[in-house]
Amino acid sequence: MIEVIDAWLRLAADRIHEQASALTALDQAIGDGDHGTNMDRGFGAIRALVDAGRPEGDGPRAVAAARLKTAGRTLISTVGGAAGPLYGTALMRAGTSVADAAPDATGGAVAVAALEAAIAGIQQLGKAVAGEKTMLDALVPAAEAGRAAVAAEQAAAEVVAAMAEAAEAGALATVPLLATKGRASYLGERSVGHQDPGATSAALLLRALADATHVTGAASVSGSDAG
Repeated sequence: MIEVIDAWLRLAADRIHEQASALTALDQAIGDGDHGTNMDRGFGAIRALVDAGRPEGDGPRAVAAARLKTAGRTLISTVGGAAGPLYGTALMRAGTSVADAAPDATGGAVAVAALEAAIAGIQQLGKAVAGEKTMLDALVPAAEAGRAAVAAEQAAAEVVAAMAEAAEAGALATVPLLATKGRASYLGERSVGHQDPGATSAALLLRALADATHVTGAASVSGSDAG
């Protein structure tokens, strides 16, 4: 499982770096104009963390959970604005979910539960729900798609791919929405017609997870499937 998590975090850092200017441009339209820069700095620090070696833990899922929690704390300490606390909390909650997963849970079920825990953390911290032009507009439909894929007994790679596709569609669907949370809400009707930067980075992260899962091997998403 740690192989997938580390491959994901490295790939996410690369993708964020490549798209930093585009994310910043989106944020300049309706936010503080620093989302790409902040995310690039935070995930650069996470990549350095991953490259420094694996965390300790009693079993594959404990190691993966430790990585996610440390990555979350790294974002909180290095990323300014709302993104650091929100994404940092999401990763930490996801780590707790992974650690608490049932031994016989499938890789797809573990991934969906981790995403659901991340969403709960974001909702609690940000006091937001889907439909308010935030990262939740990518993450909530991703969780719904993941649950459906698990119910259909799809493999872990297919579950995560379904989440990524739903997140990308959700990010695009923020364009006509009126922002009612965060800095974008100050613009009122002028926020309509712009894609939300947080939803965009959320979709980018889930696509990176899907690609990492596909390349590294779906079986290693679950500690019960592989070490």
